[in-house]
Amino acid sequence: MVLTADEQSAIAALAVEHDLLVVTDEVYEHLVFNGTAHVPIATLPGMRERTVSISSAGKTFSFTGWKVGWAMADAPLIAAVRTAKQYLTYVSAGPFQYAVAEALRLPDSYFDGFRADLQRKRDLLGDGLRAVGFEVYQPEGTYFITTDITPFGEKDAYAFCRTLPERCGVVAIPNSVFYDDPDAGRTQVRFTFCKRNDVLDEAASRLQHLAS
Repeated sequence: MVLTADEQSAIAALAVEHDLLVVTDEVYEHLVFNGTAHVPIATLPGMRERTVSISSAGKTFSFTGWKVGWAMADAPLIAAVRTAKQYLTYVSAGPFQYAVAEALRLPDSYFDGFRADLQRKRDLLGDGLRAVGFEVYQPEGTYFITTDITPFGEKDAYAFCRTLPERCGVVAIPNSVFYDDPDAGRTQVRFTFCKRNDVLDEAASRLQHLAS
């Protein structure tokens, strides 16, 4: 989901009222679909001095393995981040930092095209999964689609995903692994659509075996 303007404003108002710090993960800032604009919460009234915004090159530039990211905040908050960071990693990927800095200078047309392409892929895979019989939760951002497997008479997403490669030659992730509660997300399965169109078509075709 993508927070609405009212939801963000409510969070900001609570943070200001209770003098809270807000740490935001904005790695999907360029992957918000349906014409919705990403609005950093740090830009809302009273939030600039109490927000740490974190992002990385992992999603926007498809460099998840580089592990290069950045944090933005007022100087005192950045000093606190740096103090903690020095004990978390031994060394950063120095040469990659220059590459990412260059990528961040790309024109808006790159980011617009990237978003439009991923939205088309989202729709392509979503339509394919619905045709197979999955209940599909259309994402408003990111490049993952969450589905429900109960239409197939399945109740355990973990077991479903363990057998899916053998049954169909397709890999998915059970949403339950992201919860502390073992019962949460038990029937939900996640697919990714950051693939070539022919790969997405082939995945949907292979999953048709579930309906047979």
